[in-house]
Amino acid sequence: MHDPLALAAAFAVAVALGRPAIRLLRRWGCGQHVRDDGPQSHHTKQGTPTMGGVIIIIALVAGTVVSATVMRDVLLPGGTSAVAIVVGLAVGFGLIGLADDRAIIKHQRSLGLRAREKLVLQFALAAGFLYLISQLGFANLVVRMPFSQRPLALGGWYYPLAAVFIVGTSNSVNLTDGLDGLAAGLAAMAGIAIAALATVNGYPAVSAMCYALAGACVGFLWYNAHPARIFMGDTGALALGAALAGAAIMCKVEPWLLVIGVIFYLEALSVVIQVVHFRLTGRRILRMSPLHHHLELGGWPEPLIVSRMWILAGLIGWGAVLAERLLPL
Repeated sequence: MHDPLALAAAFAVAVALGRPAIRLLRRWGCGQHVRDDGPQSHHTKQGTPTMGGVIIIIALVAGTVVSATVMRDVLLPGGTSAVAIVVGLAVGFGLIGLADDRAIIKHQRSLGLRAREKLVLQFALAAGFLYLISQLGFANLVVRMPFSQRPLALGGWYYPLAAVFIVGTSNSVNLTDGLDGLAAGLAAMAGIAIAALATVNGYPAVSAMCYALAGACVGFLWYNAHPARIFMGDTGALALGAALAGAAIMCKVEPWLLVIGVIFYLEALSVVIQVVHFRLTGRRILRMSPLHHHLELGGWPEPLIVSRMWILAGLIGWGAVLAERLLPL
């Protein structure tokens, strides 16, 4: 009962906020700045309202609050108190993204805050999140590995690795956000998959929050699907990645998120490979990074890339949930 309620509430809030948000962002001059060396087809997107991730964050919070009003496991691990910490993590990363988006708009360039500044803030938030869950007894230093009966005991190494996991996932979603509807659709599917895994493993509040995340993304897609009328910007992308990672940590399915979110991580890996290869050889291995731009310059239409990545993400997420049900640990 909680899951459809959370999804429906978040979806309704996102759809209701879409039109007024687009008008306000246009009035305030919050238009997307397209980088000069990007695909030529993207130049038509110049000026499209950005920072729409605020819609996703508000809808996520609303859906989670609505579901929390009927939950009874406030003090249980993975209960609504734990979910509040995950939502707080997402809001914090969203604020970093908001500052980045504002800097881009102010200076009219494709880069906002310095990478070092963003990483310091992100790791500080991740450390705060991990400290809170450890103090409240929600942390578990043993990681359950898929297809294995032997859990991996990380001890004190769990915390730095978990911080890297949060920051890496957040930035991977951000790098994926380059085509109309791509990041929002993939995040919605990942949210539903994590929600199903949370249900299987006995974390109903985490499941409800993930459904709220999915509902917020689908509601945002009402305006963000091709041709997009609004972009989420770093505000939404960083928040979504942090929320997914936080939820996975809370219901102890971190390795499964690496599978479910494989497209996010492949997008980030493509950037790393491109940069490293160029510095070593002076040549590019891809036409352009991230991966979706490489495919675009190879002649794939934008909607085709998005739809095929959605299909792959849906199949992978379904496979992960099926595997967890058939092979419980």
